[in-house]
Formats: sequence, C-alpha cells, structure tokens
Amino acid sequence: MTVRILDLPKQERPRERLWRHGAAALSTVELLALVLRQGRAGQSAVELAAALLAEHGSLADLAGTAPEELAALRLGRCLDAGEAPLVVRRPEDLAALARQQLGGLRRERVLVVVLDPGHRVRRIVPISDGSADHCLLPVREVLNAVLRNDGSAFALVHNHPSGDPTPSQADLRATERLSSAARIVDLRLVDHLVTTDRAWASVRAALPKR
Repeated sequence: MTVRILDLPKQERPRERLWRHGAAALSTVELLALVLRQGRAGQSAVELAAALLAEHGSLADLAGTAPEELAALRLGRCLDAGEAPLVVRRPEDLAALARQQLGGLRRERVLVVVLDPGHRVRRIVPISDGSADHCLLPVREVLNAVLRNDGSAFALVHNHPSGDPTPSQADLRATERLSSAARIVDLRLVDHLVTTDRAWASVRAALPKR
C-alpha cells in the first residue's frame, strides 16, 4: 500500500523535518523526493525516489542522467497519472512547457519539442548548451531528433539568461534556415520561442513576412 507524504503526521513529513532540523535529518531518498515533489500512479514521491536511486546506483550517477531521460520521466509520470497529454495548440502552451524545462538556467539551452500529427508532445530533446549569451542551433541534429522520435512536427525553445527575450539576428537566421530544411524532409516547424524567467517571445512571429 502506498503511503502518501500528506498521509504522514505533519511533524514527520520530510519538508517539515527539513525546516525544523536541517538537511542532515533527512535521508538521501527523502531529499530526492522533495526535489521530485510528486510521485506517479501507485507510487509516492519517496518510493519513486528510492526506485530512481536503485536504478541508477547512486545519487552521483543519477545526477549524470541525460536531460532527455529526465524529460521522458516527466512525460511518463503524466501518462501514468492519467493526465491529458501535453498538447501545443498555441505559443502560450509552448511557453509554459519551456518555463518548466528552462527556468532558472544561467546558460542558454536549446530544446526540441517533438510533436505528433495532433501536436501532442512525444518527446523533449535537449540539443545544445551554450555560454551565457550564445547557443548553437545545429540543423542536422534538430531534424534527426524529430525523425528519430517519429515526429511529424516540432517546436523549438531556448532561453536567454540575460532576461531579454528579444530574438537575436542569429536566432532569426537559424530559424529561417531550419524551417526551410524541415520542409524538405516533410516536417513542420510550429514555432520557436525565446524564453526568460519572466517573459517569452516568438522567433517565427519576428521573421519578415514573405
């Protein structure tokens, strides 16, 4: 039987014990459960944390897990919990997803959001990390990520740690080049967002009208 953290007496819950006694009072599993925040169907956050540590062998090995694996875990939790699939119907949907994945990062990161024909999210694939003010957008790697995951459309998101979501000239050029290349292999670029912790902007919307 799964025991939820909320079913525990308040003074025995990991978060309350952390506040009262500090991190030393909690096990590694309990600390990881606080980071995860929620479990999945039939499994509490603590049980999920224990399973992840058992699967990866140690906290150090878990910390080295590829970001795409962790993104896949998040999607899997949604499906296991019976939540509706993530669907990108408008830029705001993409912006909400980007905030979850990129919030707080201090280096630029590009994510490819692979979509099925109904624009449901199939996979979120990190493509590249850059410096604080520059990120790479490799066309071949982006398209390979979409094709490898059976996508029919895709979106891009990347963050600007500077706090200014205005697309750069490099963002505009890269988006045009990628959109053209996608059409050749019968894929469609739905949108490309630049995000910060407080705002976002569509690169596609900033492109010159043809």
